[in-house]
Amino acid sequence: MMQKRLALYGIYGLIALFVFIAPRFFQLLTDWYWFGEIGFSNIFTTILFTKILLGLGVGALTFFIIYGNLWLARRLVAPKPLIVRLQNGLQEIDLERYISKFSLAVSLFFGFLTGLFGASKWETVLKYFNAVPFNTVDPIFGRDIGFYFFDLPFIQFLVGFGFWLIIVSFIGAFLSYVVRGAITIKSLSTPLEALSSFGRAAAAKGGLSLTGWMEKPAKVHLSILVAFLFVLTSFKIYAIKIPSLLYSSTGPFTGASFTDINAVLPFLKILIFVAIIAAVLTVINIFKTNNRLLILAVSIYAVTSILGGSVYPFFLQRFVVLPNELVKETPYIEYNIAATRKAFALDQVQERDLTGEATLTISDINNNRSTIKNVRLWDREPLLDTFGQLQEIRTYYDFISIDNDRYNLNGDYRQVLLSPRELDSASLPQRTFINERLTFTHGFGLTLSPVNEVTPEGLPVLFLKDLPPSSSIDSLRVSRPEIYYGELVNDWVVVNTQAQEFNYPSGDKNVFANYEGRGGVEIKSIFRKALFALKFRSLKILLSNDITEESRIMYYRNIEERVKRVLPFLSLDGDPYIVVTKEGDLKWIYDAYTTSDRYPYAERMRDMFDSLSNRQTSLPGKSLNYIRNSVKVVINAYDGRMVFYIADEDDPIIKTYAKIFEDSFLPLEQMDDDLKAHIRYPEDLFVYQTTLYTVYHMGEAQIFYNREDQWQIPVITSDARADPMMRHMIMKLPGEAKEEFILMIPFTPRGKDNLSAWMVARNDGEFYGQLVVYRFPKQKLVFGPKQITNRINQDTDISQQISLWDQRGSEVIRGSLLVIPIEESLIYVQPIYLRAEGGRIPELKRVIVAYENRIAMEKTLDLALERVFGGQVAVDEKATTAVLGKQAISQDLIKQARDYFDRAMSAQRRGDWALYGVEIRKLGEIFESVR
Repeated sequence: MMQKRLALYGIYGLIALFVFIAPRFFQLLTDWYWFGEIGFSNIFTTILFTKILLGLGVGALTFFIIYGNLWLARRLVAPKPLIVRLQNGLQEIDLERYISKFSLAVSLFFGFLTGLFGASKWETVLKYFNAVPFNTVDPIFGRDIGFYFFDLPFIQFLVGFGFWLIIVSFIGAFLSYVVRGAITIKSLSTPLEALSSFGRAAAAKGGLSLTGWMEKPAKVHLSILVAFLFVLTSFKIYAIKIPSLLYSSTGPFTGASFTDINAVLPFLKILIFVAIIAAVLTVINIFKTNNRLLILAVSIYAVTSILGGSVYPFFLQRFVVLPNELVKETPYIEYNIAATRKAFALDQVQERDLTGEATLTISDINNNRSTIKNVRLWDREPLLDTFGQLQEIRTYYDFISIDNDRYNLNGDYRQVLLSPRELDSASLPQRTFINERLTFTHGFGLTLSPVNEVTPEGLPVLFLKDLPPSSSIDSLRVSRPEIYYGELVNDWVVVNTQAQEFNYPSGDKNVFANYEGRGGVEIKSIFRKALFALKFRSLKILLSNDITEESRIMYYRNIEERVKRVLPFLSLDGDPYIVVTKEGDLKWIYDAYTTSDRYPYAERMRDMFDSLSNRQTSLPGKSLNYIRNSVKVVINAYDGRMVFYIADEDDPIIKTYAKIFEDSFLPLEQMDDDLKAHIRYPEDLFVYQTTLYTVYHMGEAQIFYNREDQWQIPVITSDARADPMMRHMIMKLPGEAKEEFILMIPFTPRGKDNLSAWMVARNDGEFYGQLVVYRFPKQKLVFGPKQITNRINQDTDISQQISLWDQRGSEVIRGSLLVIPIEESLIYVQPIYLRAEGGRIPELKRVIVAYENRIAMEKTLDLALERVFGGQVAVDEKATTAVLGKQAISQDLIKQARDYFDRAMSAQRRGDWALYGVEIRKLGEIFESVR
């Protein structure tokens, strides 16, 4: 009867195993098809085979060791009957007969669990066997930094695995001996009473009482396991605990401190030998009639650990280090500064001093006209609202983000803001299977606008707009506007079906088209249809006559998920952006990072963010102390093809991954020049670096320790949101010959509002990736963003005008305050938007310019600059002709129109309405003459 039950349980177990494995098998198979379609089967097979080999190897080793110890425990002592009477009292069962089967089941169970754990360590194992050295050594032990990134995690895995095997084997063998009566506790006479007393003793005393007796074979077996435990502990101290001192946080910084090196480290070295001695005493204890040597071994190890790990370091820190902390910790602070700078590439920052004596004039403004004409007057949020109202066209389209980029437009280097028009299937009016999966499959086109051009109505000028996309710039064309892969899409679709595939709306009609690319997995057979029906839990895939063998199914279309499935070992930036190539294709560029928390002595960033920054990144919440923008990912929005370019060839981590996954990464030199002209320095990386640099620009240990020159990143709070002042812009850096696209952020002294410095990340050509800090002299007062904001708020004319708009029911939106470096000085620019009551389209109404003590608010940036600096701003003919439809207009006519306008505005302020009317009429005549 019992055997039948066991057989039935076995059948149930097999069914449960099939239910557990089958869905994962189908998932693997569809993933295999997907990896084959995108051309990265080698990554899939390398990870899969490594997991299988590790899982089988670790699981089998665990099974044999645990089962071997249980088998040995059974063979070393004579079996004793273990009789259990059933409730009816008429039948007795000898449990001894089933113990061997129970031991097998337990061993298999632990082998399976440990195998899963082992499989999860595939990355650790592969990196260990393919490690690339850093060629930089730590300052204490002289080991290559690569040891801490690649070797130490592998050793921790092996040691942890060893402890698990020994502890589980010890517990299993001990319980086996107790069940068989080879170990008795106190005066208990039967094995069952011993078993029941185990729980009571543990609950009452916090452990198992060892008073009683133990048969010799049991003592030998368990003592050997304990000896192995001490030996492994000795190895752990040597190979793990001592190197891990370089991650200590006992001092005022990350890394081994004076106390760690002079107190903890010597005791750890002593503890290595103490553990070996304890192992020897444990073995000798086998030949003794009592367990005094075992107790002595444990006691010696425990006392040494407490004295060396807690007591002595406490007194040394308290009475020697703290009274002289700066003197004692100086060399270790220097190690921390050097390591942190190296780990975050801050050792490559170029520092340049500004005189702070230059006074800007209208001539300087005109000499930096390319900077002025690229001042970003449109913020992302107002522009996103405007795009949504003017260019979504249909309710199922959506603009979800605004991207910053630069283009050469008809020979003019321009900064632009652009947003792809993606399909939101949740907004379809009829959400049916055919509509969601077969007909409405993709977004279409994008909208692109220069950062500083405005229509007379206060709306952005659109260089790219409408459906199908039309361009007002000859050098900017979109020939493949379909977006099958993007930030918003996350559903699977099927293309090349019998159903009509919607392409874009044209008036009251729709335009349909067939997919012409290679994206998606081919259906090919009824088997694949059934497989995908199981994967997506949709029987309609199998039953639909519209889906044929020539159809292609697209899944994992969200670009973040897409990249993470291929490169799960990399972290991704939070702002992918789309690029229009010269051929008219749309391609996404995604920045990926190698990160770690294993750089010795380098500061961990989670604590730094908590104390220094209000900014958020998309990177994992774990503490990081090493980061590189190692990979640029390019994704075709039409067919989903991905190319991975190594952006940092000096990064040993990405070089290690390139060894593991051969032919998966290309050097950045192989990227098309067209795409290379659009790569940007990633914002998340810049956030980490600038946050750290507020402290780690201080290179001297004493200044660093006292935080004498600590900076902060100014944050302006407006409209209930915090603005950390980080900006993309085109400008000519001091001392450089031409304008370039940069990412810039200012610094102020901690606790003060005046400006100390500003940092830029360069983005163009051979200078890509360079970090430069421009420092103002400390004796020079340069107004910071908060001070300028306060001065704007206190300006009577500006506050009256804003209050007047508010009283009329309109919503005033104050744009981001822009810090614009010009020569060796700065100007501040802030756009003002107006949104009508109940309206959704913000209009740019005014521009505020501030320089030193001068502030002006005018309808255009040029007028505000002229009020602040006097004189006349040079008119950029290319920008003017772009707004006025490319019609040639003479400079004299432009100057005449400006004079009429200025005289009209002056007459308006004086209340001379007659003169105002005359000048406006003359201005109108000029406009009529150029129509």
